[in-house]
Amino acid sequence: MSGINLLYPADWQDVLFRLCLAIVLGGIIGWERETDRKPAGLRTHMLVSLGTALLVLSSIQTGMVQTTADSLSRVIQGIITGVGFLGAGEIFSESRLGSGEVRVRGLTSAAAIWVSSALGIAAGCGLWQMGLFGAIATVIILRGVKKLETRINRSRHRNPEDI
Repeated sequence: MSGINLLYPADWQDVLFRLCLAIVLGGIIGWERETDRKPAGLRTHMLVSLGTALLVLSSIQTGMVQTTADSLSRVIQGIITGVGFLGAGEIFSESRLGSGEVRVRGLTSAAAIWVSSALGIAAGCGLWQMGLFGAIATVIILRGVKKLETRINRSRHRNPEDI
């Protein structure tokens, strides 16, 4: 199936596949966040990805994409803006004030929500390979790079006398 055909109205099986794919892809990211005990976990990421796919599919299924060339772009721009507010709420809820210093937290969780939205866009457009790769790459970044950061921080904080 060519990329052009992906943006034409699909039959109900393809729509169902795309929506389920969005749920699974968001769930992959949400599972990682859940196991790391983050406030925005499994359900949040699944819902963000599903909602995004629904919005993208709505513009495809109604024929808006075929009648106005930039309609999908406008839908995606709106999604990104809306998810940005959701991510800002995550950052705000995780930020702490302690001993006179402001410590911003939740940036990675906000970014994960944003990526879940992008995965929903990919799934809604029928780009399952890109969505699957994106989900796997995100988990590798969230898990693997966190381990690397931990090692780097440990080596920075070692007492020079211990070496």
